[in-house]
Amino acid sequence: MKASKIAYKPVALVLGAVSGMAAGALFKQTWKALGHGEDAPDATDEDRSWREVLLAAAFQGAIFAGVKAAVDRVGATTVRRLTGTWPG
Repeated sequence: MKASKIAYKPVALVLGAVSGMAAGALFKQTWKALGHGEDAPDATDEDRSWREVLLAAAFQGAIFAGVKAAVDRVGATTVRRLTGTWPG
């Protein structure tokens, strides 16, 4: 394994945590903006419909994947600019 990949691991862990927090906040705001209330439903919330539970899960998954990909890409391009090598 290249030294650049090993050195990038701690950076990737921090970026993952940051992207998770950002995605969670973005999802919460998106869910509110869609007019579905404060909290998204849990899969076991019996007061919510199947449609609402699955819609929330789909939005949450899409937002988390998009934010994670964007943050990972920014991290990798920044490492390339600083070191001259791609970390992946």
